[in-house]
Amino acid sequence: MTKSLTSLSLSTLAVSCALSFGVANAEEPISIIEPAKITEPEKVELGKMLFFEPRLSMSGFISCNSCHNLSLGGVDALPTSIGHEWQQGPINSPTVLNADFMLAQFWDGRAKDLKEQAAGPIANPKEMGYTHDLAVDTIRSMPAYVARFEKIYGSEEVNIDRITDAIATFEKTLVTPHSDFDKYLQGDKNAISADAKAGYQVFKDQGCTACHNGPAVGGTMYMKMGLVKPFHTDNPSEGRKAVTGLEADKFVFKVPTLRNIELTYPYFHDGSVWTLEEAVNTMADIQLGQALTEQETKQMVEFLKTLTGEQPQITLPILPPSNANTPRPVPFK
Repeated sequence: MTKSLTSLSLSTLAVSCALSFGVANAEEPISIIEPAKITEPEKVELGKMLFFEPRLSMSGFISCNSCHNLSLGGVDALPTSIGHEWQQGPINSPTVLNADFMLAQFWDGRAKDLKEQAAGPIANPKEMGYTHDLAVDTIRSMPAYVARFEKIYGSEEVNIDRITDAIATFEKTLVTPHSDFDKYLQGDKNAISADAKAGYQVFKDQGCTACHNGPAVGGTMYMKMGLVKPFHTDNPSEGRKAVTGLEADKFVFKVPTLRNIELTYPYFHDGSVWTLEEAVNTMADIQLGQALTEQETKQMVEFLKTLTGEQPQITLPILPPSNANTPRPVPFK
């Protein structure tokens, strides 16, 4: 599937996929999340340290975990994130959980993978407010970090490529298996309630699986926000248009994952909706042109809650101390 589609072809795709998944396809459109398989534990540990490392920011206060809080489902539970010097971020922070299943990173897909994504916020003046050179100087100044880089990469060299590689390796382990719905897919028909089963059927019948399918229940395609009716928002983000420059890509965003959706409020790219009930009804209206009954809404919400999996069990890393060679933080003007 190409990443730039006209509104007409997007609409056609949604309808055809809805028919395919809702009627003709005998297989389930959602597949289970497998537990993480860690093959490079030392690199994962280094990546975890860097994920929680606030000294990768100009203020010495903001880390990757600030916007992708692993205690909050991998988000910050704000409409848009707070960046350097209390600046308001331009868009809602997507969850880092199961992010490796996405076709690309960021709402507009401007980063091809987790490694490329990890480099962005460090040098963004509205996010971590640093530079890649200063970030490298900071990490390089601490012997305990240098020793880890040498052991893992074979030399003492610290550079932004290795920093982001380690962070991405850690983030790939942030999967959430063993949800009640996964247990249901694996044959335990009592793992979810009758309402959740009914909600899943509504989810399929209404065509939601056209966009929300696969192990992450989303994240594998782009779609226009406001396919049938306009989505009204004050958020200035224009989606894929900012990447491709094509007018046809205006308001086209990466379809978000529905895994752990109960935890990752507020919803949509502008963070304007705080409840699953409102989110479900809004999407039915503007994407499918459908109006759900109160019972259907309740049932679908019960289904969505079954997508919450086991959260990563993280032991906070102990970070090495700064020294005379470590660049000093600048938290205030």
